Amino acid sequence: MAKKEFTYRGKKLDELQALSISEIAQMLPSRARRSLTRGMRHEQKVVLKKVSAKDPDIRTHCRDLVVLPSMVGTIIKVYTGKEFFPVEVQPEMIGHYLGEFSLTRKHVTHSAPGLGATKSSSNVAVK
Repeated sequence: MAKKEFTYRGKKLDELQALSISEIAQMLPSRARRSLTRGMRHEQKVVLKKVSAKDPDIRTHCRDLVVLPSMVGTIIKVYTGKEFFPVEVQPEMIGHYLGEFSLTRKHVTHSAPGLGATKSSSNVAVK
């Protein structure tokens, strides 16, 4: 079975990459469209410049950068507050934010309850 070709709002990836940022913004959801129409901050422009220059090591704190078609195929290391987490940009990520793909919170797993956790645990012999 052949793999289905990616499309976003009826346009293929190569067609999307040929569009300008303002044309892409008109196709995105409202929150991302608003972010792009208000203009990008200096840090966001620096990341886009590194993507267009094919820089192999892109590290950024810009978690609020909207994924654009020009970023597809690159690996961007996004800061989680502790470390830089590598995110490989896929076509399905277009219109989302970089921060959505590098989680900042660690999943908590609890072990068995300890001594003093309940009133009945005072009757349990300590090892």
